[in-house]
Amino acid sequence: MAKKTQQLNFTKSDLIQEVSQKHNTTKAVATLIVNSILDSITNTLKQGNRVEIRGLGTFELREYNSYQGRNPQTGEKIQVKAKKLPFFKPGKFRNKVNSSRP
Repeated sequence: MAKKTQQLNFTKSDLIQEVSQKHNTTKAVATLIVNSILDSITNTLKQGNRVEIRGLGTFELREYNSYQGRNPQTGEKIQVKAKKLPFFKPGKFRNKVNSSRP
């Protein structure tokens, strides 16, 4: 039987903790910083603009047309509304992640 590996996630609270420790500040200040950055990205996307963070990547909205889908439980046909979804395209950040692999 194959051994199950535990996957750990890096959460928003982990990011806040990291910012707090690296910059010797309180968690409250680090929370304000992280939330401010995420709010800025969100608001820019809501306005229909792209967000490019050099060395990390680009955030943008992708538009999807409406389509006919099915309810998986009942099989009933339903109309799915058109929507916009955020999309992230990694930049040179991707190379840094891949170069750390053995």
